[in-house]
Amino acid sequence: MILYSLIAAITILLACRVKTSEYDSVPVNTAEKGGILMGYTTRQKALNALCLVSVFIILTLLAALRHEVGNDYGTYVVTCHEIFQRGYVVTEPGYNLVVRILYTLSGKEDYLLMFAVFGAAIVAIFLKVLKDQSDSFAIAFFVFMTMGFYFRSFNTVRYYFALAIATFALRYLVDLKPQGLIKFFFLILFAATFHKSVLVVIPMYFIARIPWKRWGLIPLAILSLVAGLLHNQIMTIAVKLYPSYANTVYLEETHTILENAAPILGCVFVIALCVICYKDAIKDRIDNRMYFNMNLMAVALYLSCYWLPLVTRFAYYLTTAQILLLPNIICSIKDEKKKQWVTAAVVIFCILYFLYFLRSADQVGIRVLPYKSWLFYDHRWLNQTDTF
Repeated sequence: MILYSLIAAITILLACRVKTSEYDSVPVNTAEKGGILMGYTTRQKALNALCLVSVFIILTLLAALRHEVGNDYGTYVVTCHEIFQRGYVVTEPGYNLVVRILYTLSGKEDYLLMFAVFGAAIVAIFLKVLKDQSDSFAIAFFVFMTMGFYFRSFNTVRYYFALAIATFALRYLVDLKPQGLIKFFFLILFAATFHKSVLVVIPMYFIARIPWKRWGLIPLAILSLVAGLLHNQIMTIAVKLYPSYANTVYLEETHTILENAAPILGCVFVIALCVICYKDAIKDRIDNRMYFNMNLMAVALYLSCYWLPLVTRFAYYLTTAQILLLPNIICSIKDEKKKQWVTAAVVIFCILYFLYFLRSADQVGIRVLPYKSWLFYDHRWLNQTDTF
C-alpha cells in the first residue's frame, strides 16, 4: 500500500511538469505578441520528454518486476507454458504468437519477459492517450492513477492491452472521417486478436457517438430492463467472449449490485459533473458528449447486468473514458471560481477512491496487493519477507 501510494505520488508530480501546448514547435527566443513564449517552447519540450520517459520507466518497472501479483498471474504462467508447448489454450492467436516469439527469443519459458513486454506496451499506449486525447495531461494522469486504472492492469494483461488500444481508437470516432473509421476498425480487430471481448466496443462506441436527446434515456432504460430479464442469453454470449469462464465456479456464484458500488459511484460522480458543466463542457463538444454517454451506458450496464460475473470487463470499455472526460470538463469551464470548485471536487473524490481501492486491492478478483518482486524472490534470506 505504501509502495503504490509512493509510486502514485512521484509519477503524478512528474506528470504535473508536463505541459502540452500548440506552441511546442516554436523555437527558442521567438515569441508571439508580448513575448510570452520567448524561450519557453524548446525547454518545455525537453522537460516534457524527460518527465514522460521517467513516468514510463517507473510504471513499466513496477509492472515488470512484480511476481505473483495479480488475480490471474499463475493462470497466465500455465497458459504461456501451454502456448509454447503447442497445447490447447483458449487465448487469442495474436497473444499466442507474441508469447511464442518472446519465449523463442529468450530461449526458455520466460513468463517474466512476457509480463514486462505487455506492461510496457500498456503503459506506453495509455500515456499516448493521455497526452494526445485529453485537454490536460496532468489531470488525466492523476485520474488514471488514483482511479486505479494503472494498478488494475496487473490483472488480465491481454484484456488491458486490448482496453488500451480501444481507448486510443476513440480519437477516430470524433470526426467520423472515412480514413479515421478504417483506422478505428483496424485497431479494434487487431486488439481482438489479443482479447476478443473488445469487439463489444463497436456497437457500444457508435451508440455513444450518436447525439442523444433527452428522450434517448427511455430506450436506454428499456434496453437495460430487457437485458436484466435475458440472463441465460446474455450469459451464453459472455461465455463465448470469455471461454475460460465456462464450467467454472464463477458462473455459479451469486452477485449483487454492491460488488460494483465503487465504479457505479464513480460513474454517478462523473455524470453529475457533466450535468453541472453541461453548457461549458458537453453541449458543443463531440468527444465529451460521447464520453458522457458512455458513462450513462456504463451505469445502465452495471445496474441491469450486476449478476454477470464478467460485467466489469464490459463496463471498463465504457468507464475508462473518464481519464479523458474529467480533465476535459475542468479545462472547458470558463468561470474561474467554478473551475476551482470542480477541480477540488475531482481531486477529493479521486483521492478517496484511491484510498478505497488500496483497501480492497488484496481481495479476490483484484489481488494486486501485497506487492512482491522477483528481484527478492530468490534471496529471501536477505529479508524475512519479499513483500513491500
